[in-house]
Amino acid sequence: MEILTDITRTKLSIKAKEIFHNLSPAELIEAALQNGEGVLTDTGALMCDTGKFTGRSPKDKFLVCDDKTENTVWWGDVNFKFTSEKFDALLEKMLVFLEDKTVYMRQAFAGANPDYRLNLEIINTKAWHNLFCNNMFIRPTEKELENFEQDGRNNTFTIICIPEFEANPAVDGTRQANFTILDMTRRILLIGGTGYAGEMKKGIFTVLNYLLPQENGVLSMHCSANIGKEGDTAIFFGLSGTGKTTLSADPNRGLIGDDEHGWSETSVFNFEGGCYAKVIDLSREKEPEIFDAIRYGTIVENTRFIAGTREVDYHNNSVTENTRTAYPIHYIPNAVEPSVGGMPKNIFFLTYDAFGVLPPISKLSVGQAMYHFISGYTSKVAGTEMGVKEPQATFSACFGAAFLPLHPTKYASLLGEKIHHNKVNVWLINTGLTGGSYGVGSRIKLSNTRAMITAALNGDLNKVSFTRHPIFGMMIPEHCPYVVSDILNPKNTWVDKDLYNVTAKKLANMFQNNFEKYADFADEEILAGSPLIND
Repeated sequence: MEILTDITRTKLSIKAKEIFHNLSPAELIEAALQNGEGVLTDTGALMCDTGKFTGRSPKDKFLVCDDKTENTVWWGDVNFKFTSEKFDALLEKMLVFLEDKTVYMRQAFAGANPDYRLNLEIINTKAWHNLFCNNMFIRPTEKELENFEQDGRNNTFTIICIPEFEANPAVDGTRQANFTILDMTRRILLIGGTGYAGEMKKGIFTVLNYLLPQENGVLSMHCSANIGKEGDTAIFFGLSGTGKTTLSADPNRGLIGDDEHGWSETSVFNFEGGCYAKVIDLSREKEPEIFDAIRYGTIVENTRFIAGTREVDYHNNSVTENTRTAYPIHYIPNAVEPSVGGMPKNIFFLTYDAFGVLPPISKLSVGQAMYHFISGYTSKVAGTEMGVKEPQATFSACFGAAFLPLHPTKYASLLGEKIHHNKVNVWLINTGLTGGSYGVGSRIKLSNTRAMITAALNGDLNKVSFTRHPIFGMMIPEHCPYVVSDILNPKNTWVDKDLYNVTAKKLANMFQNNFEKYADFADEEILAGSPLIND
């Protein structure tokens, strides 16, 4: 254990009452328990609460606007401007705030491919936050730690996370007392007023989404990835509720990662060293790998015990629906090490279509892939208030708009280049409804979805004929092993064929209306991927 009171690392001089540097998980757990930050569960996991904020606060995330970012960042509803002067003043206040505090520091990496690795210097006032960073980021070896400063001084991003420090919006320029602010030039991430650990994870993801595409030509992706026994990599994009984690967790394939990846000229690689999974209604029967990963060294957030026990009640949502766990990726038995795969052969866009009009599996052209990537479509069922039960379309650019500092077409164009160059198959998978919209249709069986994905991965669909969808234009296979052919064309599953056409055109209109804000930045190939609505 290294205890210091004054330390200079990278760009900052940190002074504090005491500084603990690179503590082991056991030491951090002990400190968290002594500080009253959490309690142990019956499996040895550390249970902690995040306080007022049980999720990210996207409206309180800012980027410093300066010469580097002014003309490169996609400013607007996702990225909010912050001045360098306000950032410097807030940073100074936070450094002063630390002077009489206990600080936990650690060094870590983001990026499993060393050629594109980002060094991280992390400063926390909560021991459990430092454990979270140990679990979620890549853990350096002893030799890498010895050379950390000289090897990565110019490639280091510093995180300062102080939940107890609150901003004064009138003086500091924030929207509220909580804030997450990125300075891409000074390479510093400031977080204050919130105990939600995911702000650190997604803050660094935003950094990589800014740096890698521009500086290295690496496509940064909000996706999961796995690899087959023959070395074939598959990528799974999808918003919450579409089955991204479930479908990428295949016992016959190795897990590269569950959330954030880069695609370089030579590899698909995980940005992280751990997994941050939702645990609401978790059971060993449904998700055994995640369930069994919740042991000593793991964190569970905002959960509660079954009364009279130390057993976690995963059905308890009294704090939030967004209960989570954070554990090192090697806690998953089929995780590959290092978390790197070769060129992908297949990409899957997962969507829960509550309108019931998209095929359960279809093949996309490159233009369609870029169009659907920018659209980032899924749907949800409206609440039952006032009797409203109609599905609502949800669009999130590149399946992760909240973390995109660049314009979505930048990522889509890079995706298109890589698909062209590597001749990758792109599949749209509807994990939602068939036979009708919500209230009439039924959920596509998970067994059918798994069979279709397996057929695509094994190349079985290369041997079948396809039919073009008349409105959305994607190609629908006429046969698929172990799947009844009648369900492959969604129109065949509807009793009222005319209503199917009306509903499909309605969804197509939603796609087109959503895409209008991107159209001026899209090239002809992307625009050609739009649905066709014939009167």
